[in-house]
Amino acid sequence: MSNPILNENKFNEQERVLDGMPMTINGTIQITAFLGLLLVCAATFVWSKMTAGYTDLAMMLTGGGAIVGFILALIISFTRNKYLVPIYAVCEGCTLGGISAIFEAQFPGIVVQAVAGTFGALFAMLLAYKMRWIQATDKFRSVIVVSTLSIAGVYLIDIIGRWLFHMQVPLINSASPAGILISLVIVVVAALNLILDFDFIEKGERMMLPKDFEWYGAFGLMITLVWLYLEILKLLSKLNRK
Repeated sequence: MSNPILNENKFNEQERVLDGMPMTINGTIQITAFLGLLLVCAATFVWSKMTAGYTDLAMMLTGGGAIVGFILALIISFTRNKYLVPIYAVCEGCTLGGISAIFEAQFPGIVVQAVAGTFGALFAMLLAYKMRWIQATDKFRSVIVVSTLSIAGVYLIDIIGRWLFHMQVPLINSASPAGILISLVIVVVAALNLILDFDFIEKGERMMLPKDFEWYGAFGLMITLVWLYLEILKLLSKLNRK
């Protein structure tokens, strides 16, 4: 979902002793763009299969991408294996392609709105961070991390409830005013996680972390953007159902 794993305090002094080139902001941006390209290509492929009538294949890729992507995210979070990051991007693309096609079939035009909203939030948070309107203080970080983990916990309960007991957590899937407000709050929390991403990337350059950490920073940023896109998509679908 989000990436409170991007915490410079986890890195010891040995990881800051360089044998080669250090991590840079520009390098992280380039890797993020590369991962985004992989994601879009995979999403386009699954979307095309869905719209062409190959529903079973598309749904298999969507579900498989979600499961494998989740497993890879956990592995990358603990091992920081950069070679798994492109595979993760492809898996996320497969998942987003299928989900986006389903929402687009129900609410034509919603995907373009969600993409625009995601990039709008990205640039708004980048501006707020650059202008120091929002700063990643320890208190801010604690609030965002706790909020993110709380949201993840609620979603986990909802998933388990659906699978095992055919029940769901009230309101989070509802198009009622309260349900819309909850989705709006989650979108805000997801967007504010971008501040933590920017802070990690900036501090990583300043601390002269090894070059491979550019992949880790790009991975964390992608997790946040994928989550933000899905939450905006969900919010827009609720607004369209009213």
